Amino acid sequence: MSIDELSIGLERPPSRLALEGSALFLDLDGTLAPIAKRPEDVGPDRRRNDLLSRLAARMQGRLAVVSGRSLDDIDRILEGRVVCAAAIHGLVRRDTRGVVGEAPPHPGLASARASLKDFAASDPRLLVEDKSLSLTLHYRLAPDRGQEAIDLAERIATITGLTLQPGDMVVELRTPGASKGDAIRAFMAEVPFKGAQPIFLGDDLTDEHGFFAVRQMGGYGVLIGPQRRTTAIYRMEGVEEALSWLEGAA
Repeated sequence: MSIDELSIGLERPPSRLALEGSALFLDLDGTLAPIAKRPEDVGPDRRRNDLLSRLAARMQGRLAVVSGRSLDDIDRILEGRVVCAAAIHGLVRRDTRGVVGEAPPHPGLASARASLKDFAASDPRLLVEDKSLSLTLHYRLAPDRGQEAIDLAERIATITGLTLQPGDMVVELRTPGASKGDAIRAFMAEVPFKGAQPIFLGDDLTDEHGFFAVRQMGGYGVLIGPQRRTTAIYRMEGVEEALSWLEGAA
């Protein structure tokens, strides 16, 4: 099996999530929280955060959030309820002991930052999110500028050697290094995750490496959102269905 072996027409996951013997990995935006126009518009939610606390307790810590957001932003939104977290698509990881490891920043980020900010200054609908190890250009409010944004990011990636990470109405330039799949593999090598069946819920193209990783390890991915080609095995319609499915097990 390779990451290119994609499938469409996915079925719903089992009606009840079996927590015993499972390890749960969860994306944040588009999976646990609805996509917002601006990243700062996503904030704490009592229903979601209480659910994560219950799941982590019932699973004896075999739960991690795997997100493209910074670690500080994950903790802000989840109010520090989840210890194990991978941030910036796997470039930063906090383990079960609370120890944080992260990649060194790429030297090309400085020039990329200047170029993206110059571009965004031309249109108040564009937003540059600086996550120290990566830069994300959001064009959700300016879809007509999307192709320009992508073309610019591609040129910058070619010049600087930064990794180009496409997403849902965003384009990201990140320090080369670990992916979400690598972060999941690292968690699965550690207690209490070791030996469990990994399950990963995600919505975006950035989650495909995670879907591939759990499938390689005998687990499965659940795509949240519309049908598309993916390495996930199952699919749910959106955030509400995902939360309800998780609540059924908690």
